[in-house]
Amino acid sequence: MSRIFTRLAANHSGVYPEAGCDEAGRGCLAGPVFAAAVILPDDFYDLELNDSKVLTEKQRNRLRVIIEKEALSYAVALMQPAEIDHYNILWASVRSMHRALDGLNIQPNHIIVDGNKFIPYGNTPHECIVKGDGKYVSIAAASVLAKTYRDEYLDLLHTEFPEYHWNRNKGYPTKEHRQAILRYGVTPHHRMSFRLYPDENQLRLF
Repeated sequence: MSRIFTRLAANHSGVYPEAGCDEAGRGCLAGPVFAAAVILPDDFYDLELNDSKVLTEKQRNRLRVIIEKEALSYAVALMQPAEIDHYNILWASVRSMHRALDGLNIQPNHIIVDGNKFIPYGNTPHECIVKGDGKYVSIAAASVLAKTYRDEYLDLLHTEFPEYHWNRNKGYPTKEHRQAILRYGVTPHHRMSFRLYPDENQLRLF
């Protein structure tokens, strides 16, 4: 069954260059949170580009190559579980976006961020846009990069701890992941500030 994509807007502010930011992995029990910042050319267009969550793995991987080739500038950054536990996941996600912005080789004149929370990045104007990854190409591109880089990272962690099947669940709280935590305990890659073990009602399902 084919999927029809809505063409995303190229620029939110009308100010150039504009950087889009998004993160991946906020709801996971294990692994870092990743963020990306992307500045695209004014005329960038790809029919399939959209929020990474509605794309297939094959589509995301294809788009990653195109984004990395055609972006005026892009950067990907992460914050490890210990940092997430220190700051909490919301502010760790925002700080990872700051790290990605630090990695750009072009200074943006405006920043657009997926979601509704952000910490000002220096004196650069910014705007938070709920569901922005489905509205603006630069945020969608950041979504794709953050997701693909994080998935790749979790595949590597899986080779170290195959019992948790992070190659399949990517650290999210699936039944498979919960069962592994109950059986094998936690790892250095788990977020200790998260509820890692199922509650009493959930235990009846295992």
